[in-house]
Amino acid sequence: MKCLLILLSALILTAAAEAQTMSANKSFNPKFLALYDQFVKESLALSPVGASQAGYHKHVDPKTKKTIELDAELDDVSAKAFDEQLRFYRQWRERFQKDTPITSLNAEDAADYRLIDDQISLGLLELEKIQNYKHNPTVFVELLGNGLFLPLTQDYAPKDVRVGHVISRIAQIPRFLDQAKSQLADADPVFISTAVDENEGNIGQVEDVAKEISPGSPLKAKYDAVAPAAKKALSDFNDWMKNDLAKRSANGRTWRLGSDWYAQKFRYVMETSVDPAQLLKDAEAELARNRAEMLQVALPLYKEMFPGQDDYASLSQHDRENKVIKAVLDKISEEHPQRGDLQRAIEADLENIKQFIREKKIVALSPRDNLKVIPTPEFMRGIYSVAGFHNAPPLEPTAEAQYWVTPIDPKMPEAKAESKLREYNNYTLKWLTIHEALPGHYIQFEHADDVQPVTRRLVRNLFGNGPYVEGWAEYIADVMTQAGFMDSSPKFRLMRMKVWLRATANTILDIRLQTMNMTDQQALDIMLQDCFQTQAEADGKLLRAKLSSTQLPTYFLGNRQWWELRKKYEAERGTAFNLEEFHNRALDQGPLPIEYLEKIILPQQ
Repeated sequence: MKCLLILLSALILTAAAEAQTMSANKSFNPKFLALYDQFVKESLALSPVGASQAGYHKHVDPKTKKTIELDAELDDVSAKAFDEQLRFYRQWRERFQKDTPITSLNAEDAADYRLIDDQISLGLLELEKIQNYKHNPTVFVELLGNGLFLPLTQDYAPKDVRVGHVISRIAQIPRFLDQAKSQLADADPVFISTAVDENEGNIGQVEDVAKEISPGSPLKAKYDAVAPAAKKALSDFNDWMKNDLAKRSANGRTWRLGSDWYAQKFRYVMETSVDPAQLLKDAEAELARNRAEMLQVALPLYKEMFPGQDDYASLSQHDRENKVIKAVLDKISEEHPQRGDLQRAIEADLENIKQFIREKKIVALSPRDNLKVIPTPEFMRGIYSVAGFHNAPPLEPTAEAQYWVTPIDPKMPEAKAESKLREYNNYTLKWLTIHEALPGHYIQFEHADDVQPVTRRLVRNLFGNGPYVEGWAEYIADVMTQAGFMDSSPKFRLMRMKVWLRATANTILDIRLQTMNMTDQQALDIMLQDCFQTQAEADGKLLRAKLSSTQLPTYFLGNRQWWELRKKYEAERGTAFNLEEFHNRALDQGPLPIEYLEKIILPQQ
């Protein structure tokens, strides 16, 4: 899953100091370094919640020279504020092109330039054309949820100071939601229902802040003065979405992005020369290839699990795959934790995975021991229905990194809970921990925390490439499997291949749903009949595919790009190729688009 990029803590070094430190190093352009440091700081100041997410806590206003405590502010989401963002992106694009043209930069700086330019392009596409903030209330609900959550989970100041910041944001909730109402013109029902559910989590967050206030603290009076109005505003916002926004005509607009906007967004998110049509074709071919390979792995298990039974050799290839693979997967899926034990099961797997990584010399592990497994915050469970990763700020690398595990809702019917548990059985949970934590996203961001200079680290984390991030987590699961993880268990291998089917189908679903009018039933048929997913997993993925666009293909594209890069690196190194060295070197650059990374770590022909 798209991992959640929780990025940087307070910027300790100024751009000028960095430029002076690095000026003797030919790999850094001091002028460009100072320019994009200014761009990033000013862009974060436009969104205080985004600044908290980045760990940028204090900003000096260039006009008034006053220091702004960004963690105490809630975003301005008025029409004027969005106009200011539009002006900001346009002016900075012109400035970068004029002052530091990409042709004047080396490979390292050119990669950062492209990251920034793609981010500006994505911002302009959103503000000028797509305008989700006018049609999707989850934009505001999740922004608000992050605004309340982040100061309480970061360690940038004493706890009472951080709680005070959250109370300050709570006081601004009525204003924020009034502005959100003024922006939202209409919304698809799926956006409204998700926003209502997630906003209940925000109400819970406001109530939970009271538990964080120290006994006898003057913060109690401040909280009591603002919390009732905030909770009422949140409740009223839910009523408004259900009774007003839901009744407005959308003038033909739905959750589907459409082929034109999708192609543009795809370019800026993926940062690749591959277009959606080619990627769709490749994904559909890979799905068929992977199913055929799964049959060969499943047949010996089938004969062992169902001795003397027909192996369906007389059926067509597709029908035989469905019969044999499904029977074996269903049997393996019986091995799963109890509904209240998901988090404990995941925690128990971590040490064995660490030991295997060390023994096989897969990648350098971090000396830090800062990973904590916690329940997914309620306001994020619409997107993170199973799990997610929240990395430590790179300037505070010993701060807590979080592996989010979404607990099964106690209200979920037993049959649906069982379906979800079978999908996330003992073998799939091990893959999940490899993907989200070790040696997946957690290790990935531990390496990225060491990128120098600090501003480069900021840019590469803040604007990190999705296929690099998600592709690494998928690629490294392949590496672990090929290295013999779980004693080369065919059960684990088959479940890994099932997960890869799902990642491949993600691409098909995203492109066809968002651009080709694929129906819900067609999407469900692919997941249930071709990819062996359970009903609960398929329902959750269908919802996610409607709530987002261009994120689901990052797994398939990124995995393929990582393998292509490795093959080129192996060819260049020859007999001197070392797997751990390759992984370390690629990760040490931070989350760059693979096509940009290749120009840095491979010699140019």
